[in-house]
This record gives sequence, structure tokens and C-alpha cells, in this order.
Amino acid sequence: MKIAEVGSIIEFKDGLKGVVEKVNENSVIVDITIMDNFHDLEMEEKTVVNHKRYKILANNE
Repeated sequence: MKIAEVGSIIEFKDGLKGVVEKVNENSVIVDITIMDNFHDLEMEEKTVVNHKRYKILANNE
């Protein structure tokens, strides 16, 4: 399993996308405000996603 790095863009939970802000042992903290429809989702700005539950779309390279 490849683990995302700080700055990576990931997709999780049926199409939600975000930028990884911090990498923990079992999860990442993700800022989801990059999504166009963020304000329509009525969610917090940041969320925690387990390493097993996301797909890396773009790395910080």
C-alpha cells in the first residue's frame, strides 16, 4: 500500500477529494476545501482518512 505524502491530492468516500496536510501512522489529515462544491457539502474543512480508505490522485512533485 502506497501512503500519501503532505501535499498529495487524494480521493476518498465516493468521490470526495482533498489535499493531505499531515500524515499519521494509520491515517492522513485532509483539507477538503479544494473541492468546487465544498460549501454545498456542509462538512468541516478538515477530515481524517485511514490509509486503507483513499486513492492517491496526484503527488506533491
